[in-house]
Amino acid sequence: MIIIMEPEATQEQINRVVNKLEENGFRINMNLGDVLTVIAAIGDKRLVQPQSIASLEGVREVKLIQEPFKLASRESKKDDTVIEFSNGVKIGGLNKPVIMAGPCSVEADYNGLLAVAKAVKASGAQILRGGAFKPRTSPYDFQGLEEKGLELLARAKEETGLLIVTEVMDTLDLPLVEEFADIIQIGARNMQNFKLLKAAGKYGKPVMLKRGPAATIREFLLAAEHIMYAGNEQVILCERGVKGIDSTYTRNTLDLAAVPIIHKYSHLPVIVDPSHGTGRRYLIEPMSKAALIAGANGLMIEVHHDPDRASSDGAQSLTIEQFTNMMIDINKIIGRLDWDNKHATIAK
Repeated sequence: MIIIMEPEATQEQINRVVNKLEENGFRINMNLGDVLTVIAAIGDKRLVQPQSIASLEGVREVKLIQEPFKLASRESKKDDTVIEFSNGVKIGGLNKPVIMAGPCSVEADYNGLLAVAKAVKASGAQILRGGAFKPRTSPYDFQGLEEKGLELLARAKEETGLLIVTEVMDTLDLPLVEEFADIIQIGARNMQNFKLLKAAGKYGKPVMLKRGPAATIREFLLAAEHIMYAGNEQVILCERGVKGIDSTYTRNTLDLAAVPIIHKYSHLPVIVDPSHGTGRRYLIEPMSKAALIAGANGLMIEVHHDPDRASSDGAQSLTIEQFTNMMIDINKIIGRLDWDNKHATIAK
């Protein structure tokens, strides 16, 4: 870290800062300027809180050189994290992007869920998504089938061989969800539910963490850090849009720049959810294609057998036919992607 002292800082104040840092194992380089004294402290930031230095008399500013997310950063791990499942599906690194698809909510109509599962698999999806526990803005909206929904997902998995990703909302439900899910999803509303993040970090299943609606990329990566610090390094990041200034045409603002930014600063895989990211059915296909070109390690797409009668998020769900047609182009793009230096480009 860099500590900039006030112009009028005394030698005693400077020595106090230096002594505190040296006591915590930092190596000190001093720059005694004509106006300001600048102290460069080299060491492990976890050993001393920056605010404890900033509060010392005579300190003007403390600047961090390294990113605060240690385990998720490329400084700690240069190679991309690749999450591999027993059926051979791999997420991350130079592997081809994965497709997660299915209804927003698991509904009582199992035949509808099964029809979606079979269709998305036939079109190239490897993972079935579906919410059994649903966080809803209104208490009057459909809240999910809970354990019954998990059982329906398990039946669909048994019949299709698809992996399952589903959301957990409470630490009390973690053991149940972990029993059924191949990937535990922590939704946008819970991105900074630190108790839930830490609890999920103690389980062995991969965790897909969605970006909060008002979260910065740094806050997003620090949320992932909580999971990893608790012991689970199998984290998948999901960009699903942030609150923008125009809610007339889109539900959220899909921040596709987050994909290459995260790849630059973190080794964790990142997928994109264009369904929640836009909230508009007609935008899902173009934003899916753009996400792949931006370097996403996968897509999460909502598909329903009858979106106009869906219990939740029908407006941002594709019909089976729309998904099937979209995947013709998506599979062509995936087949032509050249993954080089952690960025996806279209092979000539």
